[in-house]
Amino acid sequence: MSAIPDKPVLEGLEAKWGPVWEEAGTYAFPRERASRENVYSIDTPPPTASGSLHVGHVFSYTHTDTIARYQRMQGKAVFYPMGWDDNGLPTERRVQNYYGVRCDPSLPYVEGFVPPHEGGDGKSIKAADQQPISRRNFIELCERLTEEDEQQFEALWRTLGLSVDWKQSYRTIGAESLRASQLAFLRNVQRGEAYQAQAPTLWDVTFRTAVAQAELEDRDQPSAYHTLAFHKSDGSGDILIDTTRPELLAACVALVAHPDDERFQPLFGSTVRTPLFDVEVPILAHHLAQKDKGTGIAMICTFGDVTDVVWWRELDLPNRAILGFDGRVISEAPDVITSETGRAAYAEIAGKTVFSAKQIVVDSLRASGELVGEIRKITHPVKFFEKGDKPLEIVSTRQWYVVNGARDEALRERLLAHGRELEWHPDFMRVRYENWVEGLAGDWLISRQRFFGVAIPVWYPLDADANPVYDQPILPSEDQLPVDPSSDVPAGYSADQRGVAGGFQGEVDVMDTWATSSLTPQLAGGWERDPELFDLVYPFSLRPQGQDIIRTWLFSTVLRSELEGGRLPWQHAGISGWILDPDRKKMSKSKGNVVTPAGMLEQHGSDAVRYWAASAKLGTDAAFDPQNPTQIKIGRRLAIKLLNAAKFTLSFDDSGAGTVTEALDRAVLAGLAGVIEQATRAFEIYDHARALELTESYFWTFCDDYLELVKERAHNGEGQSQASAVTALRTSLSVFVRLLAPFLPYATEEVWSWFGEGSVHQAAWPVPEEAASLAGESADAALLGLVGEALVGIRGAKTAAKASQKTPVSIAVVQAPQPDLARLESAAADLAAVGKIVELRIEAGPDDLSGVTVSDIQLAPVEA
Repeated sequence: MSAIPDKPVLEGLEAKWGPVWEEAGTYAFPRERASRENVYSIDTPPPTASGSLHVGHVFSYTHTDTIARYQRMQGKAVFYPMGWDDNGLPTERRVQNYYGVRCDPSLPYVEGFVPPHEGGDGKSIKAADQQPISRRNFIELCERLTEEDEQQFEALWRTLGLSVDWKQSYRTIGAESLRASQLAFLRNVQRGEAYQAQAPTLWDVTFRTAVAQAELEDRDQPSAYHTLAFHKSDGSGDILIDTTRPELLAACVALVAHPDDERFQPLFGSTVRTPLFDVEVPILAHHLAQKDKGTGIAMICTFGDVTDVVWWRELDLPNRAILGFDGRVISEAPDVITSETGRAAYAEIAGKTVFSAKQIVVDSLRASGELVGEIRKITHPVKFFEKGDKPLEIVSTRQWYVVNGARDEALRERLLAHGRELEWHPDFMRVRYENWVEGLAGDWLISRQRFFGVAIPVWYPLDADANPVYDQPILPSEDQLPVDPSSDVPAGYSADQRGVAGGFQGEVDVMDTWATSSLTPQLAGGWERDPELFDLVYPFSLRPQGQDIIRTWLFSTVLRSELEGGRLPWQHAGISGWILDPDRKKMSKSKGNVVTPAGMLEQHGSDAVRYWAASAKLGTDAAFDPQNPTQIKIGRRLAIKLLNAAKFTLSFDDSGAGTVTEALDRAVLAGLAGVIEQATRAFEIYDHARALELTESYFWTFCDDYLELVKERAHNGEGQSQASAVTALRTSLSVFVRLLAPFLPYATEEVWSWFGEGSVHQAAWPVPEEAASLAGESADAALLGLVGEALVGIRGAKTAAKASQKTPVSIAVVQAPQPDLARLESAAADLAAVGKIVELRIEAGPDDLSGVTVSDIQLAPVEA
């Protein structure tokens, strides 16, 4: 036990207790005493190690930590790891900006490479000025920067007081994660769940990579309708169509209208010739065409949007894609453009960006008279990669996919059944999962054209002409993993056969970061690495996460668990809300309205910041104004009050403590027993905010009423009445410290060290019987409130008379309803002592009196 300071303060508690917890292994997973039945395991979100954490991370991770601390105090062996999500586009972009480089895989490795720039965000460096470096040099810089970020993240998490077991950590790009990711993929391939296909792909022209459905977001963008005249092949006139993408006219493969549209029914099966490029295309019917959109008939291009892809696939149309991976029009015109004027028109746009090509095509259509009427400006939703700056294009590429239920009804039903089996907190978040599963439009595209990621473990044999034979991939054996196909050689080949006829070539794509993150239970739990640990922790107890990644992280983890083992990866999902800025807008790095937490923690203290975060329920958004952090200030006041109340409580001699006999002491303990019961019930249903609210409310009642009412007896009382007060005070303090421990870990540990054994965070969670057994069956929990009302009335009368609260009172008359008179009489001595009342009269009030009131008070004369 440590000495009680003369003046307890919050400052310095983080630096004091953090090392103590680490050295003592306070939060270490007690594997030696763990069994499947008593383990509580948490699939902690691995934050993206690129840049800095923001206040939203503090918000949601605090929610998880309160649950972990509660479960640990309930005697569970808590498995609470931390991962770092290293690979992904955010890391690559940050490395480019931070070091002023970009990756060029064609360049050789440079030993001891020194980047041209280091520090800051590097955003002032234009992409064209970034120094190209080899893939290996680029990956080394990625690893260096993510390791630095991870150290900063860990330091902040430790300051916040996360009760993580830092020995149970992983990196999504570490050797163990590489092996697990590649192993899961290999088994997907072997079971027919992963496959390769040439298909239209959503493509980000900035990052030069494919994008999956789960990574899309719609953004309203300015655009314009252009009315084009297509010429009927029989020469009988024109058909007008509206389009926002005239630059794709050379890729037009058909016109389409709704089958029930009487205006176009006579034309189905006939053909028209495209304006400018003079290519004959059919007029077809499809139910996705909208009668009331534009002119009611649309052109199908390969590919303008995702609807074009559906039409192309379902109507079995040719592919005349004209956009390259860089977002520019490719140099070779489609073979069907044969006229001299058509090929000349195409030559004008070859190599141009989409923006430039659009202007050229519009000018040419206007000159040819095939642009009809005025261009009409509109605003409409356009698909973006969630981390991208330019609209997505659709290009034809060869990619790897994993089945996800979009085209497999049985798999989709199993995934929906898992969603119903999972306990959601709050429950309404389940609908978002179900809507996502039911709305899937295609299998999960997992390959990415990036550099820093988990390599897809595949090679391809080369035929006699050195062309890859994609439908005969060469897979490594499981004991070879992890492998890098760009440098490792497949079994049965030699290094000098790479890239030559009859030899092989390695896959250069890497896996989508979600393909690794979807395996976080496996990565953290030691799947296929530590079977004993995996059996202890899997399925996990809890998946905590944000609502915005239900469609990505939560769904993909359920999918991988279903494919590998046919079961749900966790029992509970706790979904945190968003942090909103003072204008009620979601905080995000892209919007530039995030607040970094380091300054908050330093200024207000970790307990105060945790109190603010823990005050919000799961699934509920919370606004945060850094200029007026009201909740944080309230939390700081609570933590300081705990320190001071504990110092006061522990100042009394407890040598005679043991039993509780006085009515007021029994009342406070009876009320406390109820709080323990309700707070425990709240935690069991993952309502940490309710547990905090109940505890905090009664703690202030304890401080404002009970401490004031009992202090005279505790100080100056004699015998059993004094011992009763001290016993109730000490018992209450012990309970309050443990109830508040999940929320205020530093203040509670400091207080516990003054009187308790070990760490409060390994102490037993309180049970109602602790307080109820001392209070006795006949204890009246409502008595404290009644006496508190009388005390408020006495204080109010003194304030109204402009007298000090220390002023003695000659006579005070307290009135109450008849049923409450005897109850008040049982605490009259304490009330008289605290109010310095010589004569206290407790009388029945009028029949319509509903509470306790002070009807008369006479202050004692002031002595000269």
